[in-house]
Amino acid sequence: MKPLGLVGGTFDRFHKGHQKLLEMGLEECQNLEVWMTSDILARKKDRRIESWADRKKLIMSSINPALQDRISFHALEDAFGSAPTHEVAEVIICTRETISNCEEINSLRVNNKLKPLHIVMVDPVLGSNGRVVSSTNIRRGITDRNGKSWLNERVGKSRISLNSTVEAMLKSPFGTLVEGNENEPKIAMMNVLDRISGEPGPIIAVGDVTVKTMQDLNRPADIAIIDGMTKREKWEQASEIDEDQYDYVSRCKNPAGSITPELYQCCSQALLKFGYNENEQNTASTIIIVEGEEDLAPLILHPLAPIGSVILYGQPGRGVVIRFTDLDSKSRCRDLLDSMDVDQN
Repeated sequence: MKPLGLVGGTFDRFHKGHQKLLEMGLEECQNLEVWMTSDILARKKDRRIESWADRKKLIMSSINPALQDRISFHALEDAFGSAPTHEVAEVIICTRETISNCEEINSLRVNNKLKPLHIVMVDPVLGSNGRVVSSTNIRRGITDRNGKSWLNERVGKSRISLNSTVEAMLKSPFGTLVEGNENEPKIAMMNVLDRISGEPGPIIAVGDVTVKTMQDLNRPADIAIIDGMTKREKWEQASEIDEDQYDYVSRCKNPAGSITPELYQCCSQALLKFGYNENEQNTASTIIIVEGEEDLAPLILHPLAPIGSVILYGQPGRGVVIRFTDLDSKSRCRDLLDSMDVDQN
């Protein structure tokens, strides 16, 4: 076992792959310096990346307490940190994606008259969907930190329906309520838009009143879902919603109290068309017109959406609910969907 090793990276949404990387480092070395990308560099890559302090906290909470005193943390302010000039380290831990960086570091060390670091490459960890577990895929909303998909195979293939268990679970608060007079919905919505300003999006609006109010404020949602109803009754003002403000119009059938494969496909395609990635946004918008009821759409949208999405929906007589898509919202929706009944027809 060597006395000191180095490992570098962003370490956002600490996951199974990161865990394997650090465990390998501690097998090879008595002590391990973790050089973690600074907030300034991380935010240039993707503003959804958590703060340096939060990333460190999550790593420490995931590591065996008996090993924690063998790890130290350092801010990585450039591509290589101290590695090209480090006089004590003997080992550097990497993945296939970062081995070229390590080779460049060793070239720099030779130029600096230092011994090259022994490179230990760690194989990737695959998730349940066969993809490499990565921070990028977690931020994109594809898997959780263990590489498990957010949706089971039956979702999108079979109609699933509410039952008494799920109805009871849905009674718990799910988001932040911004109160407002339902006769003047613009007031609450202006407050909502101020609160979510600067979020990476997409901004998803569920419900006719919510969609129309955003449209009236000249801020149509990136993805809008309507069914022509409010308070389970036909809403005359739904006809004033302008479909032409959206790049795409999708239609599907979805009976009350259920989630059909049609609704799933519409939501999935709308998110693909919006196309958020770490470097740019293709802000192609979609309005989904549901024949039936759209109330349960957020249960599909959160698992499908990238981290940082915002889902808005009205709470009749009270105001607008804001719910950000994060690991907690995805986990809760997965539990709800797993508890719903599958239509065998």
